[in-house]
Amino acid sequence: MPKRTLQGVVVSDKQAKTVVVRVDRRFTHPIYKKTIRRSKNYHAHDESNEFKPGDMVWIEESKPISKLKRWTVVRGEHKKTA
Repeated sequence: MPKRTLQGVVVSDKQAKTVVVRVDRRFTHPIYKKTIRRSKNYHAHDESNEFKPGDMVWIEESKPISKLKRWTVVRGEHKKTA
């Protein structure tokens, strides 16, 4: 069975080798037929402490690494600075 992959934005990098990633999803409300945005935060393993808040990353599910970490960062794009 393939591992799930999600795309999100890093919101925190204060922990060692860990980033918190916000993943947004959009869906249509079953009754009101209006598009709704919901977001969820995931703790992901970042071995090299490479990613900073604002960076776009792709995370992949993995075996439990710690109490909260069940995801690892696969790849990412650094935020453009002016």
